[in-house]
Amino acid sequence: MSGMDSYFSSYEDLEVHKLMIQDSARTETYKNAILSNQAVFEGKTVLDVGAGSGVLSIFCAQAGASRVFAVEASRTADLARQLVAENHFSDIIEVIYSKVEDVTLPHKVDIIVSEWMGFYMLHESMLDSVLIARDKFLKPEGLMFPSHCTLYASPCMLPDFYSEWDNVCGIKMRSFAQALRNLYLNKPKIMSIQLENILSQNVSPIIELDLQHCQIQHLDEIIAQRYLTIVDKSGIYQGVCFWFDVQFPNPDNTLSTAPGAPQTHWKQTIIVLPTQIEVEEGEAIMFNVQFKRNSPNSRHYSINLEMLDATQEPHPNPCDCNQTKCKIIKTFLSVTQNISDDDDEQSIAYSTNSIDDN
Repeated sequence: MSGMDSYFSSYEDLEVHKLMIQDSARTETYKNAILSNQAVFEGKTVLDVGAGSGVLSIFCAQAGASRVFAVEASRTADLARQLVAENHFSDIIEVIYSKVEDVTLPHKVDIIVSEWMGFYMLHESMLDSVLIARDKFLKPEGLMFPSHCTLYASPCMLPDFYSEWDNVCGIKMRSFAQALRNLYLNKPKIMSIQLENILSQNVSPIIELDLQHCQIQHLDEIIAQRYLTIVDKSGIYQGVCFWFDVQFPNPDNTLSTAPGAPQTHWKQTIIVLPTQIEVEEGEAIMFNVQFKRNSPNSRHYSINLEMLDATQEPHPNPCDCNQTKCKIIKTFLSVTQNISDDDDEQSIAYSTNSIDDN
């Protein structure tokens, strides 16, 4: 069985769909994003890419869509037809057993809905299919649900791989913890991270995608050079945590997989470091990270993380870290800005006085 065939057949496992449907953060966010936009869906034609069991298609019909094309490339399409009939939407929802790349529709659609995200957002590369569907089937003024997505990263502590093994029922098991860490030096670990173990909460995006305009080639390789974060609290730097958010056209609807947000089946993706490093509040942590499509399986990515010495690398200006040179530069820029603001105020005052005198 080819990699592509095994990918689609994996979605014939009902346990996979059970996991996704019972992920209340995921399913409820999609439900709210669709049903709270009934004015947008009323009388419109919708394409559901990777419809699975058809739940999102049913939400669209409940929101007033006049026609929904539910495209599913696995045999789960048969079950989706049954669920559509069970909910009395067979006259609105047409389930199509096919890859969306091979589908022919009678006309273009107003809205594309899809739950395409994988671990660290990019895994499985289903977004490729969504973008192909957008280019083939979406009207120029059409909408994408979701419409934007953002990938983030933060240094983190990993007590599950370190301190929790210092004393297990009175036994030291540090050697076991080291062996456990070695398992994940060459592959990411999917797990839930407590917010208290995140070392930087105010982080910049690794990448932001506007699904209305981004292209597939933008996804082949994603690189963040000298990605810098400022440690919020003292701790032990033991790994890098990745998570993502997706936003819908209504800005009130966002699905977040961040630590501290309601837990999802995506959890977070962790790169375990080969060694741990003590860090202090205000310290800068910097690394290069690259996401590159894996060959021969283009649905997977290789993640390359290069740790950098933040004391030797250039920082953005201004920078909020506690390095002396960054503090000096920030102070200088602040003073310069204050002088500039004062000059602007005087200029406005002179201009106002001149008008009054006339």
